[in-house]
Order: sequence, then C-alpha cells, then structure tokens
Amino acid sequence: MTQDIDPVSNPKVAVIGGGVAGATAALHLAELGVNVDLIEKKPSLVSGPPICHLHAGGNLYREISVEQCVDLLKQSIDSVRLYPHTVNRRPTLIVVPFSDGGDPQQLLPRLEQIRAVYKQLVDEDPSNAVLGNPEDYFTLYYREQLEQLKQLKQPEHPSSYDDWLIPFAQHADLDNIKYPVVGVNEYGWSVFRIAASAMLVLEQSAHCELKTDTRLVDMHWHNQQWQLSLESIRDGFKQIEQQSYDYVINACGFETGEIDDLAQAPRQRMVEFKAAYVTKWQQNNQLWPEVIFHGPRGTENGMAQLTPYANSVFQLHGMTKEITLFDDGLVSNCERSSQPKLPLRLNNKIEQGWSEQTRVERSIKAIQHMSRFVPSYASAMEHGLPLFGAQQIPGDDETLRAADVSFSQKHYARIEVVKGSSALEAIRKIVACWQLAPASQTALTIEELHPNATTLNADAVEEKAKQLAISRGYPQELAEVYGQ
Repeated sequence: MTQDIDPVSNPKVAVIGGGVAGATAALHLAELGVNVDLIEKKPSLVSGPPICHLHAGGNLYREISVEQCVDLLKQSIDSVRLYPHTVNRRPTLIVVPFSDGGDPQQLLPRLEQIRAVYKQLVDEDPSNAVLGNPEDYFTLYYREQLEQLKQLKQPEHPSSYDDWLIPFAQHADLDNIKYPVVGVNEYGWSVFRIAASAMLVLEQSAHCELKTDTRLVDMHWHNQQWQLSLESIRDGFKQIEQQSYDYVINACGFETGEIDDLAQAPRQRMVEFKAAYVTKWQQNNQLWPEVIFHGPRGTENGMAQLTPYANSVFQLHGMTKEITLFDDGLVSNCERSSQPKLPLRLNNKIEQGWSEQTRVERSIKAIQHMSRFVPSYASAMEHGLPLFGAQQIPGDDETLRAADVSFSQKHYARIEVVKGSSALEAIRKIVACWQLAPASQTALTIEELHPNATTLNADAVEEKAKQLAISRGYPQELAEVYGQ
C-alpha cells in the first residue's frame, strides 16, 4: 500500500540516476503515492561506488566535525529503518598504529558525544535502537585484555565484542599499535542488498516506472514543465522518447555536473575516484569484525581497512596512491562546466573496466599493506573485480562527508550525497521544499511512510542480492548476510 495523494494535483517527477541516492528518492516518492520515473542508464540499480559500511558516527574520519558525525549517525539510523535487511551486524575496530602518529585517547571525547546523542535518539523513539544498546555503542580494549582474548576459541556465532575481537587479538601485530583499541557498532552495509531492496519495491510499485538502460540526452524548461529527451536501446535499435515532468531530481552521483550543464544550473563540486579490492583469505576460519588501521591519507602509511564477508572474503582499502587513491583522482570542475573531468585512464576504468594486470597488481599491494598490521594476511589472494567508482563532493571542501541536497531554479534539485546513508534525508528535504506530500505525514514513522520497503522478506532480499552480485561479476559472498 502507499499513502493517499490527490491524483488530480499529483505532479510527475523524474529522478535521473539509479544509484543509492536515486533509488532511495524514487522509493520514497513512490511510497508516498507520488508518480515518479526513475531513469538509469545501466540495467539495474545501485551499481556505483563501493559501499561497505554505515557511517553511524563517522568514526573512520578523524578530520570531520562532531556535527558531521552526528548527522551521519542520524542518517544511518534512518537508513537502517528504511532498509532493514541490508545491515551486516558486526562491530568495527578503530586502531591507531605507531606508524600513524595519532593518539587513540583523542578519539574518546567525540565517541562519548556520539553515544550521548544515540542514547537521546533511542530515548525519544525505541525504534532508533538499530545499533544495539546505546551503552554498548563503543568499548575500549587494552593490551592485557587482548592477550587474554588471544587464548580463547571464537564461538560459532559471535555476539559480544569479546567474541568478535578474538581473531584480531590472535592475528594482529599487537606490538605495533597504540592503546586503547576502540570497538564501535559501525555496522557493515551491503550495497547489493540495498539494490535488491529498492528493486523489489520499485518493480512492483504502481507509482514508479523504472526506465533502466535509458540515458538522458537533453532537457529544457517549456510551458512550466521540464521536457526530457530519453535515449534507450530496445530490440537492438536506438530510440528517443520525449517526456514531460513537473519536477526533476538530479541523482547522478559523480556525473551530476553533466545534468547540471543540460539544465543550465551551474554548481561547484569535486569528484574523487576510489577503489576497494576483493580478496580471499583461504587460511582464515574465523569471523572478523571490520578493522580500521588509521594512517595519514595519501602516504605509504595511509589508512588500511579490512571489511569482512562470508566464507573468508574480505574487501580491502588502503589510502595510498598505489591502492585506493589514484594520481589526479580528485578533480574540480571548471568555469565552463559543472562536471569535473577525471583523467581518461580513470574514466576508462568506469566505462570499460579494469585490465587484469592493474587489478591484480593493486590487489596484491592492498594485501601487502594489510599484512603490515595483520602479518598472516600475506597469504590472502586477489579474488576478482575491484569495487570501484567515483564520488561527488559538493563545494570545495574535500573532507566533507555529510551532505544531502541543493536546489536550483525551475523545480530542479540535486541529491549530492557523499555517503549513501544521507540519501533518505535528501529526498525528505526535497519533498518538504516542493510540498509533494501533505504536511501531516511528518508525524508518521519511517515504517508507516514506507510499508512496502520495511516489510520485505529477508530471504527474498538476500536471494536477489546474490543474483545481482553474480550478474555484475562479483562473488555472491558480498551479498550474503554476515554477522549477528
């Protein structure tokens, strides 16, 4: 079911781009009863940059403000409530090695502030307790505790922080890190189960028309509506159709500037290309938490990130220019265009894929980088296509992480999320600004506003997610439920 909207006055909305931002926008509008066309150039939804975890507190980013951390916390909670079958419930460890130069004690005041906000949110609405008990939001471990955990056998179904830290205690180089180590409930987030959830809802919605394999090629404002020219391939032939819309939402991710140019709505932004590497650690037989080893970005000691999945498949980030970051991978737009231009070699990776040599070389470097902190990880192997893509950063602050929406003239808005969990907040602001739904709906819960999304069957979501992963050339483990 959807909300009751007056069909006479109900406008028609185009959402351009079917990534996490566009898919979430279309889902929200369709659940409200607003007629929406979701226009996506690829054959399925949410196939952009790698998403591997919620940012439920922003603890991976020491450089961002507490305000951004709190925004990310609130947005993450709302995202879990909207997409209840997309989370991998395991903790994240924040580790400061000696090679970093930082002090783990400096993390603690901010963690206390975030926990206090989380507790307040749960006190206001118990449905917000999606990250567990607020008292357990984070915990600290010192060397003596890890030495004790080192002697234990991990239970088959780990549930406590102690259970999850056993493999870390046994395999990490405990001599080369500073204490305490922080365990925090920043859970994993499955990009494939997000895609599956959105598609299961939208494919059955009477209020959404999914236009996949369709590209916007032109747009102009005429007679108080947007006139869009849409190009698609049907039965081997190129087709151009003209469609009229009352509102247009640009949710094109790193290509948002291209639509800005068509709409003649200039905007300053940056784009950054990144990649994460899929590896398999065959010798591992334990269930790991996610582990973040802090380090100065862009140096040989850059942050190392270990993200676990089923069957000992791990995703690796290494914030060096030989692994996750790339020379000239962060670019800004120019005065002539709102679209930053990535170097051709990086754009070719997005459009045409990776050469096997580059994929293997960077994967091996990622494994070597992780083995500096977890020596036994040196035995892991490259395991297929990297997770890669480009993310937009509105404005000129490359440290910005909590961003959502900006508006331009003539019923045109851009969803400019840096992190996927900001998408729901963005479309809610658009609905409020354009008055697309009755004000009375602001009193409804996320579950009441999204009855179809929040009541999906968990097994159906996982099964479709596995199909999507395989169809895109990734191991199905990346789509499987992992954790509690």
